[in-house]
Amino acid sequence: MSSLIEQARAREWFYAYELPDGSVTPTYHGVEIQAIHDTRWQMLERCFDQHMGADRSGLSALDLASHQGWFAVKMAQAGFGRVEGIDARQAHVDDSSLIADLYGLQGLSFRQGDIHELDPLALGQFDVVLMMGLLYHLENPVGALRTCRALCRKLCLIETQIVPGMSGWVDYGGYQYVRPLKGSFGIIDETGDTHGPEASITGICLVPSLEALLWILEKVGFSRVSVLEPPADAYEQLLHHKRVMVAAQV
Repeated sequence: MSSLIEQARAREWFYAYELPDGSVTPTYHGVEIQAIHDTRWQMLERCFDQHMGADRSGLSALDLASHQGWFAVKMAQAGFGRVEGIDARQAHVDDSSLIADLYGLQGLSFRQGDIHELDPLALGQFDVVLMMGLLYHLENPVGALRTCRALCRKLCLIETQIVPGMSGWVDYGGYQYVRPLKGSFGIIDETGDTHGPEASITGICLVPSLEALLWILEKVGFSRVSVLEPPADAYEQLLHHKRVMVAAQV
């Protein structure tokens, strides 16, 4: 155990993990950003209580872009019988696996994978699918949401940055043939940041408006979609609706 703790202390962390000896992993961003993780987890817990009940031992969960494993660890500790995390960066998989070993979480595992290259038939379905802070780093968000639907058996929870929406009608080939806008996307340039542990791996990011996100989730096959209310003490972006968490039910 002491060797694992020493390994954890020697690494750089995005999350403030409490180690078995009572110490906390140092983070490379300071403590203020921890508020967004705490808010996300509060919202997830409330949603799980509403939809999943108290006994979750028979349920499985998948955390897409699991980073260093914080939400996957939380779900394993909350009683989900099987939790798997997938992340595009092998370094994150290694960090997450170390934490799972430190906590002795037997039903928790991690693997490397790009959401655009996952095979839902090979992975199978999970009762709960998480996508926390990933969608707005992707150049193909619609494809990613289709993958979420294919992997999800009951409930998918998506937390993302959003952009202002556009509405109205567009001449679609001619003034006599028009179509209504169902939402919009903003293009964000992360091409100079792909080396960063929290950035896009391609650098081209399409960020949806809330209207676009809700409409697409229904079109890819979710039967009911709702926006979760943040708690009164939420992280400022969630509190002021610059980010949202959406629950999509199969």
